[in-house]
Amino acid sequence: MLRDVWAFRGFILSSVKREFHSRYLGTQFGPFWAIIQPLALITLYTVVFAKMMRPALPGHDSPFAYSIYLCAGLLSWTLFSELLGRSVSIFVHHANLLKKVNVPKLSLPLIVVFSSLLHHAIVMGIFLGFLLLTGSFPGWAVVAAVPVIAILIAFAVGLGILCGTVNVFYRDVEQAVGLVMQFWFWLTPIVYVTKALPDFLAQLLQWNPLWPIVRALQGIFLENRLPQWSTLAYPALLSAALVYLGMVAFARLNGEIVDEL
Repeated sequence: MLRDVWAFRGFILSSVKREFHSRYLGTQFGPFWAIIQPLALITLYTVVFAKMMRPALPGHDSPFAYSIYLCAGLLSWTLFSELLGRSVSIFVHHANLLKKVNVPKLSLPLIVVFSSLLHHAIVMGIFLGFLLLTGSFPGWAVVAAVPVIAILIAFAVGLGILCGTVNVFYRDVEQAVGLVMQFWFWLTPIVYVTKALPDFLAQLLQWNPLWPIVRALQGIFLENRLPQWSTLAYPALLSAALVYLGMVAFARLNGEIVDEL
C-alpha cells in the first residue's frame, strides 16, 4: 500500500494544492480567512472568560496570559477535530472518485493530513508572531511542540482511519463521532483552567488522551517550559495502537470499500 501511495505522490500534492486554492476561491481576502474563525473564537472566549480565569493562572501577570493559554489549547483542538472529522467521512465523501479512478484509497487520508497541516501552519505562524509582539515567545522550548503535535496527529489520523473504514459499512459512525466531539471539547482543558476543577474530577479527566497533549502545549507557550515527557507516554502508546488498528482494519476491508460505497 505504501508503494502505491508513493507512486501517486504527485496526485496527493496536487490535490492538497487544489484544495487550498479552492477553499478561498472567489474570496477577496484569500488565505486570510484561514485565521478568521479561530481568531473570532479566541476573541470571544477571551472577552468572556479572561477576567474570570485570571485568578486561576497564578504567577502570570501578563494581560495576555489567558489568551496564550486559550490559543495553545484551541489551535491544537482545531487541528485534531479537522483531522478526525474529515478522516471519518473521507471514503464516503469521495465515493465517486474511488469508483471511477484507480487511486490508492490510503492517499485520501494523506491529502487530509497535508491539507490540515498547511492550514494549521498558517494559523500557528500568526500565533507565534503574536507571541513575539507581546514579548511572550517561549524561546527554544517551542521546538518541543513538534513531537507533541506529532503525537496529536498520529492519534487523530489513527482514530480517523479506523472510524473512516468502519463508517463505509455503518454510516452512523460519522454522526456519532460528531456528537462525541461536542462533549470531548469540554472534557479537555481548553477554555477552563485545570486548577479550577475539583481534584477528583481533574484526576478522572486525565484519562482523556488529549488532556496531557493540550497541557504540554499550554506549558510550552505559556510557561516557557519543556513538557514532562512521561505524561505523554499514555497518549503516545494509544496513538501507536490506533494507527496499527486503523491500518489493520483498512487492509482487511480495503477490497470491500468500493462495493459498499
